[in-house]
Amino acid sequence: MVSKMKEEKDISHIALIPDGNRRWAKEKGFLPWIGHQAGAKAFEKILNKWAEVKVPYVTFWGGSVDNLTKRPKMEVDFLFKAYDGHFKRILKDKRIHENRVRINVLGLWEKILPLETQRTIKRAIEETKNNDQYFLTFLLAYDGTSEMISCCQKIVQLAEEKGTTVTEGLIKENLLTKDLPPVDLVIRTGCKKDPHLSAGFMMWDTAYSQLYFTDTLFPEFTIEEFKEAVNNYLNRERRLGK
Repeated sequence: MVSKMKEEKDISHIALIPDGNRRWAKEKGFLPWIGHQAGAKAFEKILNKWAEVKVPYVTFWGGSVDNLTKRPKMEVDFLFKAYDGHFKRILKDKRIHENRVRINVLGLWEKILPLETQRTIKRAIEETKNNDQYFLTFLLAYDGTSEMISCCQKIVQLAEEKGTTVTEGLIKENLLTKDLPPVDLVIRTGCKKDPHLSAGFMMWDTAYSQLYFTDTLFPEFTIEEFKEAVNNYLNRERRLGK
């Protein structure tokens, strides 16, 4: 169904905000980090079927700065271990190379994550850097407000050193997401009754994005609902300000 509909309308970039891991754990009577573990498994199941949907760019928000600095130490330590294990599994996954998936990670992860986890992530980036069919970006220790402040600081410095005219292109060139296309669809789980974005999430790249909110908590979010979100998008009319 997706491939037939793509003849009428294209989708190239999906951003996924995986909300609800801790609420899922609480409902089940588990500790919060068990929810993160279940969420990681849910994402890996989606990743295994990603090529079927044929969306070249997927961006996954794996943790904000606040998530990794303000939550209880035991929970944060578990998240660090979960990231390390996830990227190690990516390195061993033959489908990543068969489908030519390039891995990238954006955010302040090099300042916040443990050195061992940083090394694992850098290996995943390095070993997939020549892949050119699918592009999987993780946002770790990321928030859009910090990204935009950093962008403005870079442009101010450029203006002081060389003099410059601020354009849309110049802003994009100085964002963390400079190599990513605009986001067509933002999917946020676990919040249909309270639909919202957070922390200026990819504020420049989502200026014309369509939004899909679901009550499904992320550990229960399946590839079937992922495809449903894509089909929902493909059936919408995008005016793009016109």
